[in-house]
Amino acid sequence: MKNFGSETPPVFPPSHRILVVDDKIDGARSLAMILSMQGHQVETAYDGPSAIEAVRTFGPEIVLLDIGLPGMSGYEVAKHLQLEPGRDKMIVVALTGYGQDEDKLRAIEAGFDSHLVKPTSLQALASVISLAHSKSA
Repeated sequence: MKNFGSETPPVFPPSHRILVVDDKIDGARSLAMILSMQGHQVETAYDGPSAIEAVRTFGPEIVLLDIGLPGMSGYEVAKHLQLEPGRDKMIVVALTGYGQDEDKLRAIEAGFDSHLVKPTSLQALASVISLAHSKSA
């Protein structure tokens, strides 16, 4: 049997409603598929306005949000989400290629709860998903 990596397989907490927002459609769909295979209910959006609408209609517990979206940045989306009902029960995570300290500070100021840099590990995703489990408990 081949060893396909040294990373310990992540243990995902119980099922959550997760919204994946990324303008890179293939990446968003791939992540959504991985999360679905872990038992989560997942929807995708590919721009800021669609993300805000999906939050209103889908009611996610977790939003994995790219910052570098065209037209309306992830920072702007995060600020809009601060005004949405149920925001106190939602975890908004920056999942982005922007990884400098100033990017992380700006993300927190915009209202993100956590910041992950792409490419991220499944272990890191499992950790932020467990935050949502703790928040809903």
